[in-house]
Amino acid sequence: MQERPKPNMNAGHKSKIRYLRILIIVLGLGLSGAIGAIAAAIGAYYYVEPALPEAETIRDIPLQIPLRIFSRDGLLIEEIGQRRRVLVTFDEVPEHVVNAFIAAEDRRFWVHPGIDYRGILRALFQLVTTGDVEAGGSTLTQQLARSYFLNLDQTIDRKFKEFSLAVRIEQEFTKEQIMELFLNKMFFGQRAYGVSAAGTVFFNKDLKDLSVAEAATLAGVLPAPSRYNPVRSAQNAERRRGYVLGRMLDLGFISDAEYEEAMNTPVESRLYGTDKELEADYVAEMVRAEMLKRYGEATYTAGYQVVTTLDSRLQNAANYALRNGLLEFTRRRGYKGAMTNFELTPEILATEFTEWPAEILQTLDQYAPGGLATAIVVAVNDDNSADIVFRNGEPGNIPWSGIGWAKPYIDDQSSGPAPETVAEVLSAGDVIHVMPTTAGFWALAQVPKAQSAVVSVDPQDAAITSLAGGFDFATSKFNRVTQAARQPGSSFKPFIYSAALEQGNSLATVILDAPVVINSSELEAVWRPINYSGRFYGPTRMREALVRSMNLVSVRLLLFNTGVGNAVQHIEKFGFGDAALPRNGSLALGGGSASPLDMAQAYAVIANGGFAVKPYVIDAIYGPEGETLYRADPLVVCRECLAEATDNYTTSLYNQMTLEEMADVALTYQPDAAAAPELFTDVNAAEHVISEQNLYLIQDAMRDVIQRGTGRRARVLGRNDLSGKTGTSNDRRDAWFGGFQGDMAA
Repeated sequence: MQERPKPNMNAGHKSKIRYLRILIIVLGLGLSGAIGAIAAAIGAYYYVEPALPEAETIRDIPLQIPLRIFSRDGLLIEEIGQRRRVLVTFDEVPEHVVNAFIAAEDRRFWVHPGIDYRGILRALFQLVTTGDVEAGGSTLTQQLARSYFLNLDQTIDRKFKEFSLAVRIEQEFTKEQIMELFLNKMFFGQRAYGVSAAGTVFFNKDLKDLSVAEAATLAGVLPAPSRYNPVRSAQNAERRRGYVLGRMLDLGFISDAEYEEAMNTPVESRLYGTDKELEADYVAEMVRAEMLKRYGEATYTAGYQVVTTLDSRLQNAANYALRNGLLEFTRRRGYKGAMTNFELTPEILATEFTEWPAEILQTLDQYAPGGLATAIVVAVNDDNSADIVFRNGEPGNIPWSGIGWAKPYIDDQSSGPAPETVAEVLSAGDVIHVMPTTAGFWALAQVPKAQSAVVSVDPQDAAITSLAGGFDFATSKFNRVTQAARQPGSSFKPFIYSAALEQGNSLATVILDAPVVINSSELEAVWRPINYSGRFYGPTRMREALVRSMNLVSVRLLLFNTGVGNAVQHIEKFGFGDAALPRNGSLALGGGSASPLDMAQAYAVIANGGFAVKPYVIDAIYGPEGETLYRADPLVVCRECLAEATDNYTTSLYNQMTLEEMADVALTYQPDAAAAPELFTDVNAAEHVISEQNLYLIQDAMRDVIQRGTGRRARVLGRNDLSGKTGTSNDRRDAWFGGFQGDMAA
């Protein structure tokens, strides 16, 4: 039997020696390379170091933060700016949110000195072995340095600068400060900068309310916001979220149960706008324009916070009153029909709503103004109701109580007979506007052609407490409160009567209500004013004439009693400019032009007893750190100041008189507070321009207007403290109502 050859032990030994030599050579080369790399890095550091900015300058680089506008009671009205950002402190960020970013971007964040050499080697190894890198070698600190100071050029020079700046930042700031800067600075897509804004944009949540799944989604967005944000691609976002959740599990940040729950949560893919808490778009535009005058383009980026004088309760009431009034006005004139009609075949109705013809979906996507909603009628039912579908696919129903008003429109003066069935009003395929009702159902609606405006001020300082400049700001940015100069009509008459009282008349003064014919070159024609009723009432007391809004008495009172010059001089004290004060007989009937804000200011002077206050809407302006930049110092009613000034003036006058002179004037002297010396006080006291006695009488007569005169429809409010006046301009193009009570003039 042939002997099996023995193994060559020397050959194996020689092989091991050969491998050992190769390993030593490789290690030597690696060590030499490492030493060379370190030497090169040190050399590069000293080369780029002089040109690097100081790390602490990060503190001085302002982040772009939008303008935010609030009501006086703290509700958000508007956010204006290209970038959405809300600054947060490290302590305000939930732990699982911080951990999500550490897991996704920099697991050794808490221990490395700004550069993670292990991470760099790990990323290189992953790139060589898989051809892809889920987590790059850049630390959070490097990314922060890059976002503040550097561009995205892929050059060796830029990378060395990034390394050096990261080290500097770590030396200057604590880890918590670096994390805070990072979370406030980074871009997440969809105009969202900073993690707090991202939470609002993608999930409509405050930072403290984000779930583990949502935090992981946001952390996964950073490498490529346009690719991974959930609005652009829910699938990509879900894949990235899975990676982040896996890292969080591996690092012990979440439990197995939390991991499974988060992985099974659907990815949210809706884009949310600013969560405005109070609708006051016309005021927001007023504030924006004023801020732009004060601060220029920094208005949109410097993080200013503006607190307005608006009261949210009154603003909501103004919005509702304006819109409901206009909708009721257009309902009384009849229904003008559907916006358009589509043929809804059985095949269309049988398909998923999202698969309906694009033309239908695009029509339903059109903006619905004034809080209305757009819907399409899908069925007209035997119970006189209509089934509808909204753009989001949600179904709805309009009962007969929401349809029965729809008489067919003929013209602005007439409408057809009331409908008896829903089929007379609606058909399947009609695209219509609907509105929610307080009773909880939908009602048929239409966009009004008419417009309106509402404004209220506090009589004590004329702070604007509510303002609605039209039916819908998005469709008409013209602010009718401040920009519409219209004839106030009879709502101007209280000022004519106040001027008459100043000339020695009383409310019991009798004026003849009889025809007046004026031939004046100023009026360019023979002017024959008439009463609204077309009748003449003969001798009439001033109170009754104001209560019943008698035109001829007002004209005679102005022209033949008070005098135009005296009236203009007196009425100017209410704050009116020249446009409101024509120097002719038309002044008696409100023939000038005034805005609703002008009228509110003037009514406030009546309400407060004669103090000249001026409207304002910006109460305070704060910087991004909450520092006060501006605080309003309005003119304020100060009766104590008036009393003290009057006493001092009287004392000074009497000290200069003999006893005989005092006796002569005692029966006739009436102190003129307006002429009294101004006193130094802590209050920016408004000037007292019209006597309280005069305006007490006007207030009393205007209460009668509400109780038994042209404004008696206001009695439906069930209040006995209201004073007011109605007004109608020529051809009834404009209808006015102005009024006041203790703490409001409108």
